[in-house]
Amino acid sequence: MANASKSSVNVQEDDIGSADAAASLGADGGPLPATGAAEFAPDFSEDLPAHADQTLPNDSWLGEELSDEELAALSEEDFGEDFLDEDLLDESLLEENIDTDEFGGIITDHASPLQTVSKSTIQNRRTTEPTRYGSDDVAANKDELDDAPRVSPRSENDGVMASDNTTTMVGEELGDYGENAEIEAYAAEDSYLPVPRISIHAFCETPETTALLEQAAIDRRLAKTHLTMHMGGVTKAVDHFQTASTPNLIILEAAGRGEELLEKLSGLAEVCDPSTKVIIVGRVNDIALYRALIREGISDYVVNPKTPLQIIKSIASLYVDPSAPPIGKTLAFVGARGGVGSSTIAHNVAWCAAELLESDTVILDLDLPFGTASLDFEQDPTSGLLEALASPERLDDVLLDRLLQKHTDRLSLFTAPNLLDRDYDLDDQAFETVVDVVRGAAPTIVIDVPHLWTNWSKRILQTADEIVITTTPDLAAFRNTKNLIDVISSARPNDSEPTLIVNQFDAKTSSVQPDQYTEHVGLEPSEVFGWEPQLFHTAATNAAPIIEVGEKTKTAQSLIALSEHLLGRRQTLSNKNSFDIMKFFRK
Repeated sequence: MANASKSSVNVQEDDIGSADAAASLGADGGPLPATGAAEFAPDFSEDLPAHADQTLPNDSWLGEELSDEELAALSEEDFGEDFLDEDLLDESLLEENIDTDEFGGIITDHASPLQTVSKSTIQNRRTTEPTRYGSDDVAANKDELDDAPRVSPRSENDGVMASDNTTTMVGEELGDYGENAEIEAYAAEDSYLPVPRISIHAFCETPETTALLEQAAIDRRLAKTHLTMHMGGVTKAVDHFQTASTPNLIILEAAGRGEELLEKLSGLAEVCDPSTKVIIVGRVNDIALYRALIREGISDYVVNPKTPLQIIKSIASLYVDPSAPPIGKTLAFVGARGGVGSSTIAHNVAWCAAELLESDTVILDLDLPFGTASLDFEQDPTSGLLEALASPERLDDVLLDRLLQKHTDRLSLFTAPNLLDRDYDLDDQAFETVVDVVRGAAPTIVIDVPHLWTNWSKRILQTADEIVITTTPDLAAFRNTKNLIDVISSARPNDSEPTLIVNQFDAKTSSVQPDQYTEHVGLEPSEVFGWEPQLFHTAATNAAPIIEVGEKTKTAQSLIALSEHLLGRRQTLSNKNSFDIMKFFRK
């Protein structure tokens, strides 16, 4: 969009639509503002009727399919590093020190003085290859480990380190993590278990381990932690904590074996606080060494980690309370532009999750002034969500149960208040706090993110467990989709890619084909919904889910498949074969 401030596009003079013209278009199909910056501002220029997420494509693009050259120019010319630096990494989050950082700020100590490393530096240093994770760790003999003595640090007897949390293993050899193992092995268990606000000191010996820890530090699961990195291994740790208090967690890289390693750790035990946990990153795949370390009070031993997710999993396992209720999975739905149908798809996926997949579900309609959740489910709008956001510190399980609207036994709503007589100037942290509380109330949380680009909306998209981007086959949506995927993927280096949905597709009139998204945006659409205005209009008018209005339609089946994919589960046989007698009489 570099040429946007110099010239505008005359569509009448360019029937084919050159690459320069395509690159100069704004979100509404007109020329960009003078700044040339791509921003995601709310688009309320279209006079949309209630429920009507299905809007006709822009007439100026009917019958004109963009060429591959035009789309290539649009996707390659306009989205460089400058865009990511300005829009993704807010300056307030970059240059942070260990005292004020709440989003995983990193401090590296290569010599005596501490040197702050910004997150943008780490983003530039990380590799672009997808991160894979293997779950091959084998457990040790549980009985032997349970009988092992536990002695507190600073003990006058032998001074070994203490740990309340020990990882038991079975077998005679530690498993080594495969470089090409599937990331889903981790995501299936702990992918949405964030680590609490703790301080971590890491002492590395090799650049490879340092790079892995830097990538782990910018992961969304460690967003609340404070990580300080040093070079020097166990010896450096002992010297450092002679005059400094120990943090909540110490990560040590140790290349030694047996007695050599245990002797070095005995020196650390003398200066280590009783509450401090220790993780050893080693190279020796030996169960005997592991058992010896566990007897000495080490919390965990990670062998040759090849992905940051291995380290993150080890950290998370130390701070997850087994007796605590499970944390819900967050599904964030966002539209590439206004009117693409993101809210309609989000509400139908939530209904499928609750009624067909039998998962207790909560919908958060965060489009406070214009949200449609109350209309789609025939509920009166309430100020419950606004009350929770205004005083997030008061929100607990009891108050949450009072504020939520029960639509069915399994589906609850946090509807938007739909009030225009006030400003919604709320604290950005309030949105994150409310989401965290709701995650403890239900296993599935569907977040309807409005078409805004603010600190809190960006934060929700960067920290959600699954992200669904709904787009339409037109130029403005194509451009915005590219921007969104670039920003989200860069902020989530250890997560799977967002799910892309193409809505309102008509093979005869759409100017962008689904396979062009795959080629130029780099993400294959998971589902393509055809142009079916009558089906969507009937569902909106009757305040009924599409699955009930058109059960046999391709759109309904695609919504079910999308819900199964996002939740990682299948529809039960009883639901598939159920017969609704009332539906029969209505027909």
